Amino acid sequence: MKIQKGDKVEIIIGKDKGRSGEVLKVFTKKEQIIVKGLNLFKKHLKPTQGQKGGIIEKERAVKVSKTMLICPSCGKKIRVAYQIDKNGDKSRICRKCKAIIAPNKK
Repeated sequence: MKIQKGDKVEIIIGKDKGRSGEVLKVFTKKEQIIVKGLNLFKKHLKPTQGQKGGIIEKERAVKVSKTMLICPSCGKKIRVAYQIDKNGDKSRICRKCKAIIAPNKK
């Protein structure tokens, strides 16, 4: 998948169109991601022994096709290209400024 955990993405379709945030979790088989602070919904919780009840807001997964990666160097919405160097290492690059997008080690 072209989007990884820790990348900054912008929503291009839906109620959060134009807002951006950091990717918290990636579901490769479903082709969905969870973006911090976006696509929120309210969940009602019953009180249990160790926890108080109430209404909390949680992030819901978004389809990857509804998001675009933001390049860390030029700050524009981009599509990702791949480049293989002489050692055989595959890296993601920005199609607009040709900068290498560093892999996130989290």
